Amino acid sequence: MYSQIDRAVTEKLENIAGRENVIADPDRMFDYGHDEFSLRDISRVPDLVVKPKTAEEVAAILRLANEYKIPVTPRGGATGLCGGCVPSSGGIVLSLEKMNRVLEIDPDNQMAVAEAGVTLRDFEQSIEDAGFYFPPHPGEESAMIGGMIATNAGGSRAVKYGVIRNYVRGLEVVVPTGEIIHLGGKLIKSSTGYNLLHLFIGSEGTLGVITGATIQFLTKPAVTRSLVIPFAGLEKAIETVPLMFKKKIVPLALEFVPLDVIKISEEHLHKKWPCSQGQTHLLVILDAQSEEEMDRLSQAVAEAALENEALDVFIADTAKKQETVLDIRSKIYEAIKSETIEILDISIPRAEIVGHVKKVQEVSRKYDIWLPTFGHAGDGNVHTHIMKARYENGAVIPLPESEWRDKSEKVREELYEDCRARGGVISGEHGIGLIKKKYLAFSLEPRQVELMKGLKKVFDPNNILNPGKIFD
Repeated sequence: MYSQIDRAVTEKLENIAGRENVIADPDRMFDYGHDEFSLRDISRVPDLVVKPKTAEEVAAILRLANEYKIPVTPRGGATGLCGGCVPSSGGIVLSLEKMNRVLEIDPDNQMAVAEAGVTLRDFEQSIEDAGFYFPPHPGEESAMIGGMIATNAGGSRAVKYGVIRNYVRGLEVVVPTGEIIHLGGKLIKSSTGYNLLHLFIGSEGTLGVITGATIQFLTKPAVTRSLVIPFAGLEKAIETVPLMFKKKIVPLALEFVPLDVIKISEEHLHKKWPCSQGQTHLLVILDAQSEEEMDRLSQAVAEAALENEALDVFIADTAKKQETVLDIRSKIYEAIKSETIEILDISIPRAEIVGHVKKVQEVSRKYDIWLPTFGHAGDGNVHTHIMKARYENGAVIPLPESEWRDKSEKVREELYEDCRARGGVISGEHGIGLIKKKYLAFSLEPRQVELMKGLKKVFDPNNILNPGKIFD
């Protein structure tokens, strides 16, 4: 179906992007064959890596690839967790890393214009330098704007401020046939035809290559504060969440974390969490426009928690304390990464969290495999880590590959089935990519998938762009 890249095609690509931006050396291309998914058996080294500098170069590359029927895999920061930027069909990896400029900060409209290869770290810094605030924070600051938009990235702040979709106002996209289209703009409202802008958000690079974006930012809150609230068990912790909302408290972030993984992260970082009581902790992050408002919100959170049998309430009220708490929470994955097979990304109604986590615990016992589970209590996004190990009396005990491979498949199916029964979906923020596509039917009706395939065919008639992702 696809053509091989010969020397003539390579020379044409070199003429488009510059010889120095076309890589053919397998050793140099190795890191372009995988993302952050742990099992490298899904990796594939591409035939070429091309690093365009402009949307016009991207358009010329796609026209060439479409003419010769060469697969093209767009790539940002490669921080994904489901093989979304793995060049599974070979061909060209189109790395957007050189399109890394913030082109405009517009304080009057509170909009920024950025190229797709700008990292989250650099984008946030540009916004902060202008005195403003960009709420979405998926976690990994080396993620790039184009990739975040292509997966509709979320993060812990979604409970109050939403996901990346809520901030994208305009896109520059190159479609697979090589045309550059401009969608939206510095607009809050538009009811002008089909909303193609939102179609590209979350499309995982299968419909077009995002080369630039117009993104809204907000006024920066004056004060933030973190509260750590220990509970004897999961149920009381999760039951506290609706009590907060009933008291008209909408936290910036609201996470549930079991104490066992907190301890592992503490040891990894040589830092100390505020307390060691109970089994499940809520991490509540608040923002406010004044110290008085913050004190009122903190008091209301404490009252809701203590009403529901919280063991205590610890307030990280200095920058250093907040940094320690956030560092320990954000580095949990890093602390357990070596034994992690996959991070599930199940999203369910938040009232179903307790039932789902109980199912996780049941499956963990059934297969004698460690399944540490934590996530976003405010929006129902639960991250179960399927591990290559058992966890016993505080010790991590590795399993042989022959055992964990078989168990991991059974664990996925049982937890996805539970997700379906609870009205959930298999991905809240990571996307489908390669890894989850075989489970798509757990979330979508057959007709929905047929319609998606029809859209793919309209945009990409030769199936050159990120083929094999989301569905076959």
